[in-house]
Amino acid sequence: MSARWPLQKAKNEFSRVVDRALNEGPQTVTRHGRPVVVVSAIGAAAGRTGKRRASRALVDLLRRCPADLSRIVIRDRSAARTVDLE
Repeated sequence: MSARWPLQKAKNEFSRVVDRALNEGPQTVTRHGRPVVVVSAIGAAAGRTGKRRASRALVDLLRRCPADLSRIVIRDRSAARTVDLE
């Protein structure tokens, strides 16, 4: 669960905010009681790129698949229809 830090306190104790972000997860900074920013460890952001990397790996795996996957999606190659926009 994200801890909430009033802006002034977060500025005064920034090292502590960073330490808690590293050890406990994202830390929310508030201004006038409203959340304005979240301090998060880079590892959390790297998790998002890790998912992207896993998606690319899946696409690569499917491209190397020996089965004929061309019949799964049949694309309509007929000419586009004309539309009167007036």
